[in-house]
Amino acid sequence: MASIAVCPGSFDPVTFGHMDIIKRASKVFDKVYVCVLNNTSKKPLFTVEERVALLQEVTNEFGNVEVEEFHGLLIDYARSKNASSIVRGLRAVSDFEYEMQITSMNRVLDESIETLFMMTNNQYSFLSSSIVKEVAKYSGSVSELVPPVVEEALKKKFKNN
Repeated sequence: MASIAVCPGSFDPVTFGHMDIIKRASKVFDKVYVCVLNNTSKKPLFTVEERVALLQEVTNEFGNVEVEEFHGLLIDYARSKNASSIVRGLRAVSDFEYEMQITSMNRVLDESIETLFMMTNNQYSFLSSSIVKEVAKYSGSVSELVPPVVEEALKKKFKNN
């Protein structure tokens, strides 16, 4: 039986920190579904479709990674993919409390699906999509924070806004 994981997030936009977690998950699991969720508590810069397209482009080198969008409960998406695990990245202790709440709720909904946490690479521990958007908004360089295609997409977004 293949090991299947779901790596969820809003990915607005995808950063090298996200890529680090996806790459490492792709080495641990036979199949990884990167699930782009629409976080209703955030106002996204990119549409879900744009985020999916960017993620597909930057993950195409990983043969066992598939990118999709999903609206609804993450646990329902994981079940639909027969996933045994949800992979979440942790940057700092401050991420832990939020992640623990989500994981606890997911366990109530389906205790057969485990959540695994991966600590991000130290060089990305400060990195968030919000920081990237703020820097890009004021024409700062984000070339060391995001893949080139994402950097170009950010430039276009802020040029048009």
